[in-house]
Amino acid sequence: MKLRPRRALAIGAVIAVALGGLAWVIATQGPLAPIKVTVAQAKETTLALSVFGIGTVEARRSYNIGPSATGRVTKVLVDQGDKVTVGQLLAEMDPIDLEERMQSSQAAADRAAHNVKSAEASVAEAESRAQTAEASADRYAELRRKNFISQEAADAKRHEANAAQAGRAGAEAALAAARDEMRRTMAERTGTGKLRAQLRLFSPVNGVVVSRLAEPGSTLVAGQTLMQVIDPTSQWVRTRIDQGRSAGLAVGLPAEIVLRSKPGQSLQGRVERVDLVGDAVAEERIANIGFVQLPAGLTIGELTEVTLRRPPIEHALAIPAAAIKQLGKEAGVWLLEDGRTVFRTLATGAASLEGLVQVTSGLKPGESVIIHSSKPLTPNMPVKVVDALVRDSP
Repeated sequence: MKLRPRRALAIGAVIAVALGGLAWVIATQGPLAPIKVTVAQAKETTLALSVFGIGTVEARRSYNIGPSATGRVTKVLVDQGDKVTVGQLLAEMDPIDLEERMQSSQAAADRAAHNVKSAEASVAEAESRAQTAEASADRYAELRRKNFISQEAADAKRHEANAAQAGRAGAEAALAAARDEMRRTMAERTGTGKLRAQLRLFSPVNGVVVSRLAEPGSTLVAGQTLMQVIDPTSQWVRTRIDQGRSAGLAVGLPAEIVLRSKPGQSLQGRVERVDLVGDAVAEERIANIGFVQLPAGLTIGELTEVTLRRPPIEHALAIPAAAIKQLGKEAGVWLLEDGRTVFRTLATGAASLEGLVQVTSGLKPGESVIIHSSKPLTPNMPVKVVDALVRDSP
């Protein structure tokens, strides 16, 4: 009987310790425990502004070579990778009946030239007859005034003179028609010659063949590309930039280009053109980056990583971008006041690739903002500042 009080005391002590431990666990580790957070102070710094984008190597001046009329390819004289010069013959199309049409046009032009010569001779003959008839009519008119001949004879000579004048006018009209016909046939011959010349495809620039899309025997329609030639000195990087980070994007900005084939090498470049039309679906703007010094061995279509360097902002109040949170429709940061959370809205400006964002209003230097938390935050929650958040073991 004496052991029962001792046993009761022992059991009570154990229960008290267990309850105390449970209370400690609830207060420090359970749902009532303060939420662990990491914080950072708002500081004035020099904010290096950079914009990152993914680009593709392209040629600023690219030429699609193909026929202007439907036809069959007879010769392709160059292949992909070949260097070509201005005026170099690249390929030929089947002329079909153009050679015969050229001969027919030439024959028609020659015949028209002979007709012109014949008409010129007819005009000269008609002119001579008209002059002779006019002189004869004048003599007969003078004789009639002296009553040496009858009026009928004088009228007959005047009629002959008028007929000669009409003959001369007809010869001149025939000459004009012959000359018009000669011009028409010569124009037809020239047009046929141009059609024949267009079947011979020449290089418009000193460049490199980057694609050969048809072989001899293939039939191409008008405007279809047979091969593509580029000016290798015009290669640049067509880069896509997030519209939300494109403020200040302008021609002349310096850039660093890293080719996928040379990940450890950074090439210097500059923005040469910013397209006026962006991608509304992907919400991106297009910037074309030229190389300061064109590297050897560039490949059209190679992917690149591009970093644009904008002028830095001196004495910018900055915080980590991870501290910016959304509460409802407002953006701001969580602050600590007496160990509890307070949400404050603020206005932000530029952001850097190092993860910092400029604060333009709503925060003072030295104020601490919460960066990460072990749980989602709400106003007036108790929190505990730690150096780093540690995930619970599964």
